[in-house]
Amino acid sequence: MPVPEAAVFERLRGFAAVDQGQEHAVRAINEVFTGRALGEVPVGTAADVEIAFVKARAAQADWAARSPKERAEVFDRYRALIVDNREYLMDVIQAETGKARWAAQEEIMGLIFAARYFSRVAPQLLASHKVAGAFPILNRAAVRTQPKGVVGVIAPWNYPMLLSIGDSIPALLAGNAVVVKPDSQTPYSSLANVELLWQAGLPKDLLQVVPGPGGVVGTAIVDACDYLMFTGSSATGRTLAAQCGQRLIGFSAELGGKNPMIVTRGANLDKAAKAAVRACFSNAGQLCISIERLYVERAVADAFTEKFVAAVRAAKLGAAYDYSVDIGSLISEAQLETVTKHVADATSKGAKVLAGGNARPDIGPLFFEPTVLSEVTDEMACGREETFGPLVSIYPVTNVEEAIERANDTEYGLNASVWAASKADGERIAERLHAGTVCVDEGYAPAWGSTGAPMGGMGISGVGRRHGPDGLLKFTEPQTVVVTRFLNLDAPWGIPQSRWQPFLMGVARAIRFLPGR
Repeated sequence: MPVPEAAVFERLRGFAAVDQGQEHAVRAINEVFTGRALGEVPVGTAADVEIAFVKARAAQADWAARSPKERAEVFDRYRALIVDNREYLMDVIQAETGKARWAAQEEIMGLIFAARYFSRVAPQLLASHKVAGAFPILNRAAVRTQPKGVVGVIAPWNYPMLLSIGDSIPALLAGNAVVVKPDSQTPYSSLANVELLWQAGLPKDLLQVVPGPGGVVGTAIVDACDYLMFTGSSATGRTLAAQCGQRLIGFSAELGGKNPMIVTRGANLDKAAKAAVRACFSNAGQLCISIERLYVERAVADAFTEKFVAAVRAAKLGAAYDYSVDIGSLISEAQLETVTKHVADATSKGAKVLAGGNARPDIGPLFFEPTVLSEVTDEMACGREETFGPLVSIYPVTNVEEAIERANDTEYGLNASVWAASKADGERIAERLHAGTVCVDEGYAPAWGSTGAPMGGMGISGVGRRHGPDGLLKFTEPQTVVVTRFLNLDAPWGIPQSRWQPFLMGVARAIRFLPGR
């Protein structure tokens, strides 16, 4: 299955929200597997962002006036288009990121799940609902939602479709317009979906994708948006949160992770070892919710390690636009350098390489073997820092208590995985872990795919949640409307305040016995 032709990328370039009539600097986008050029994308400017927001705000007013049901119909059509164009979309993802095809399919499934879930729940979640008024009969109270306005989405390169368009879906369904800054390495993944959304009937100015550097385009978006959704590093998240705080606008972010897996005695070691390969090395480990720390009870540590290392060594590393490969490429020289340094640092300080440990330029310029280390300590960079690559450390522990303590000994708190003797044991362990999501008898995918449940991090792993009702309602402003009937709070019929105020207090005491009070 070959990479899409140059004409495809030239067409996608036309969907970038820049002034196509003005001369722009361009950035070359290369196929990660080989380094060959795919095409060129214009580099957006602060002026382009300003124009994008003007267009988006004008389009948003009409869009917000549509009913949630009408808006949902657009995303039902979009979901069908994703299914029809899934092979082409996976080609684009792989070309830009270098990930294996099954990992590219995760993005497609994530988009389908998001479009399906939010289009189904939006009409109900966005509907006005009654609440108890201050005084029965006299007050009728209702809570409504209003869209924020124009939402800014700053997306990363590791899941460039899912984390740009997937976050735009609930924002748009809530009645907002959206301006997206894709990562400079992966603009085509967002632009390919703009084309499909337009085909589905989304107003053309409602979703604007402005490629360009974070220091220019990202900053301009933060300065102009009414709410910001960000996925990226914890360090950048802190900076953006401070900028949003200065403007007093809402902010949601999924940030880094140093995610643990716990394997206890009695667990199915064959299943755990096989699943751990996917959990650790999906997208070559370039996944915020992938596993980087394995804590295994000492009683089964040798048996599990043997099975896991064998499974890692058997995994096929390669470049292919089909399902013949298990693990793909890193995306950039910077990621390759980080992984190389972490492995070199650990081994120089006494860590042992159980599998992998080497770059593979014979396969492609940015490939690195899936690597398993033992005897890793906190003095080593990979001991506590997020590697964000195909590197995992394995730690034998005395018992479950030690495993839980060490799993929680981190500033991060994004995802965790538990394999125990029974589902009940796994759930009991999960409840004690400081993580936004925990998968029992899996690595990460079921938690991500449970779109009706909130997804996000604790600690420095994030603020707010995507997915679930909160994933939609965070893009709205709740508004309370209370209608007073018959009498207002002024004393009626000339009753003196000395009698009226005690009467009101008596009513306040009495209504506590009413249902819902």
